[in-house]
Amino acid sequence: MSLPKSQLLVTPEKYLAFEREAVERHEWLDGLIYAMAGESPQHSIICSNINAELNLQLRGKPCTVFSPNMKTRAVPIPARGLEGLFAYPDTMVVCGKPIFHDEHQDVIINPKVIVEVLSKSTSRYDHEEKFERYAGNKSLTDYLLVSQKRPHIQHLVRKPRGRWELVIETKLSGSILIASIRCRPKLANVYDRIEFPPLDLIPTPLNN
Repeated sequence: MSLPKSQLLVTPEKYLAFEREAVERHEWLDGLIYAMAGESPQHSIICSNINAELNLQLRGKPCTVFSPNMKTRAVPIPARGLEGLFAYPDTMVVCGKPIFHDEHQDVIINPKVIVEVLSKSTSRYDHEEKFERYAGNKSLTDYLLVSQKRPHIQHLVRKPRGRWELVIETKLSGSILIASIRCRPKLANVYDRIEFPPLDLIPTPLNN
């Protein structure tokens, strides 16, 4: 996510009309339009690998993988004064018939699995703000955050009573079980053709 295109509040309807004519992609958060930052080669490759891996494992099953060009909507949270979100997940899986926001069929409102590939500029936003919004959609069962600087996938799974459980996999020989869609993507396939920086070039978090 980049800086807001305008500080003026924009309705969802005006945003969608604007976005359908725009050359570049934008997201809408609580009435503000944000230009999306460009992606690195690593980000693009990882997204393609994830889509390919899930498409292969879902072949013949009643689930569909959508590319980063399909938007989803996160519902408003009136109790907290949050107006909602329209975003482009890096990967989105829908099981059964997709339900669309309107007749244009460019916003899906019943995602089952959402995957975001992290970047330096969006990592905190994807971890916190986006997850909180996405989690408001009752159809969502799985949210995956994929690092592009090292083998590291965080998998948030919705449990009974709305509780979320975190599973982390950091081994290239490992895999992530997405039980809701009966898929187990392998990290070696997710990170195929990715060259990681040396460990001594990756910043180490400071202890509090």
